[in-house]
Amino acid sequence: MRKTTGWLASVAVLAGTATVGGAATGVAQAQEQDIAERIAAIPGMTLIEEKPAENGDRFLLLSFEQPVDHRRPGLGSFEQRISVLHTGEDRPTVFHTNGYWLNPDPAYSEPTQLLDANEVGLEHRFFGESVPEGDAWDALDIYQAASDQHRVHEALSEIYDRNWISHGRSKGGMTAAYYRYHYPDDMDGTVAYVAASNTDREDTGPYDEALATVGTAECRSALEAVEREVLLRREEMVPLHEEWAEEVGATFTNVGGVEQSFEVGPLNLRWTFWQYYGSEADCAAVPEPTASTQELYDYIDGMVGWGADHELAAMVPYYYQAATQLGNPLYSTEHLDDLLEYPELKYSAAFVPPEVELPAFDDRAMTWVDGWVTHSGTELLFVNGEADPWAAKPFRADSAERQAHSLVAPGANHGANISLLSDEDRALAVESVRAWAGLPAEARSLAAGVGAYDPALDHPEPHELPRP
Repeated sequence: MRKTTGWLASVAVLAGTATVGGAATGVAQAQEQDIAERIAAIPGMTLIEEKPAENGDRFLLLSFEQPVDHRRPGLGSFEQRISVLHTGEDRPTVFHTNGYWLNPDPAYSEPTQLLDANEVGLEHRFFGESVPEGDAWDALDIYQAASDQHRVHEALSEIYDRNWISHGRSKGGMTAAYYRYHYPDDMDGTVAYVAASNTDREDTGPYDEALATVGTAECRSALEAVEREVLLRREEMVPLHEEWAEEVGATFTNVGGVEQSFEVGPLNLRWTFWQYYGSEADCAAVPEPTASTQELYDYIDGMVGWGADHELAAMVPYYYQAATQLGNPLYSTEHLDDLLEYPELKYSAAFVPPEVELPAFDDRAMTWVDGWVTHSGTELLFVNGEADPWAAKPFRADSAERQAHSLVAPGANHGANISLLSDEDRALAVESVRAWAGLPAEARSLAAGVGAYDPALDHPEPHELPRP
């Protein structure tokens, strides 16, 4: 972790004695009350527990009362999970706008490491423990989530009053962009990792090109051959699938039945493979189409899964959002179309429980956000992976004047980050983020240090689940 950067020491030295005295005295007085007590005293905030953190840092798990509907706050409230990794009030704060559930344990994200910052994490509404009661699905949209983030920032910024940098990965990166669109002045900068912008959900062209050019021709052909062979052996595979379902107690209400569930795996193998894997070793491990039925079944099971209810349960809010506003990646399945019996499984709506009513798709939201990023957004950094199929439809932020940058990590997949960028792009990214965080010019460059990797502190962020 970034304890070796000497961020505070650098600021003190560069700013001279002006940082000592009145300001320091004010900080000391404010810190006389324990930080956990001060945060818990914020109206609507409840401390759930404190967990051990390293190097004297504090890690708090909290809940915060939020309106179910920010447009109509009188309709009720729910409790939203928050984490605070406290390093010091004289540091910048990184706001992790999760697109999914909250990590309940201390973890230092890449921006937090770069800045030696505090980190606030927010669980996305309808995920994990942050679920409104009753049938409130119509309150799950990008405006409502952005308003959750806005209220959390308002609540905590009196304590953490230095610069704020938002960040997120995958849907969390998209969420960070939506937040900036709705509340552009809350954050001093944003780092969005592997965030897609599906402005035309029916346009398969960009994703088709990505899947047709990623990796080697041999690996792409091997994956297509496995997908096709699995479907060709439907009569042998489905009984295996039924045996597995009985063994683990799986049900398939969401997708419609065991036959539909069987198609989920081969339909999504290529996408999942290139999203999370794709190395030479991964390609070498793709089975031949002549492999046994059990081997092929086990390979799909290990790589993709089958869309069983227990596999989908945690992700239903994502499928709802994808079916109503976000869109989901569509790509050609020409090599499978003669074998598919349930082509509707290409759409996220197929994975939403049948009792949940889906409104008509809002085709304006993504276009508005994308247009704002392209033409108006400031202090934005988008980091994508060259081999990640999601990168086929990226946010495009290319304005030095607006300090808006879209950078691509060579050869990286959905795990792309700043450290995987080229030397030139990494320097630009680090200097930009540190400038937005308010570090003095002399402390912004790569030469200022980023600290050594510490496995006890620098836990990688958990992968997002692949999309069926």
